[in-house]
Amino acid sequence: MTDTAPKESISQTSALRSVAMPSEHGGWGLTLEPGLLGLLVAPSAAGACLAGAAMVAFTVRTPAKIAFIDLRRGRRLARTKLAAGVAVVEFTLLIALIAGALVLADGRFWAPLIVAAPLIILEASFETRSRGRRLVPELAGAIGVCSVAAMVVLADDGSWRLALALWFVLAARVLTSIPFVRTQIARLHDRPLDSGEATVGDLSALVAAVCAVWLDTRLIVGALAVLAVVILQRMSAQRPVPRPAVIGMRQMAMGLGVVIFAALGVSVL
Repeated sequence: MTDTAPKESISQTSALRSVAMPSEHGGWGLTLEPGLLGLLVAPSAAGACLAGAAMVAFTVRTPAKIAFIDLRRGRRLARTKLAAGVAVVEFTLLIALIAGALVLADGRFWAPLIVAAPLIILEASFETRSRGRRLVPELAGAIGVCSVAAMVVLADDGSWRLALALWFVLAARVLTSIPFVRTQIARLHDRPLDSGEATVGDLSALVAAVCAVWLDTRLIVGALAVLAVVILQRMSAQRPVPRPAVIGMRQMAMGLGVVIFAALGVSVL
């Protein structure tokens, strides 16, 4: 009896984790960075609600996708019910956070979401067909999430140029990092490489960084941080590929570096 109870508890915990926790480890950092940058530049209660909503929106994708795919295929498993329950709870929390932002905001923060919505919908359409790991949906979803930084600034009645500049500098980090990670994983598993993918990503990142500086010159520090990421990744590509966990940790560190330097540039310059 005493042996069975712990095993059942572990099994239930494992089942909950499998339907509730996203498997995209890099997604945690990519989702956290926009809200963090926005709050460092323009801290507010409404911005905190928006940053929290972004994280909940990221986590709710997993149970919602599992429940949707199971129901579409006519399967009603134990995990289907569990995933649906988790999705309902998280959707409720998401709505509460968005409502809180609407009540507390000093400015119209929703406009960037309208622009980002097609990108997020594009990623979601691939996700429901289990094709979310392709380059286009990965980039679309990540760039769409970067709009949270702009929304947080606007929620504090910040300037449009600053809001868009933050979006562009984070989009630059995404444009260089996602293709790089994909090529590293391909090397790790001896899959065919598309060398042009990373090159186009780096060039696109530099263009986006220049756009950020054009919108707000204080983002020059953040743009230089993006350039440093490009250089570090190019150097890393010449070395043996580390374990995926190490790749993820390095990416989170570089992403955090872009956030910190971008915020410092805005506050100091």
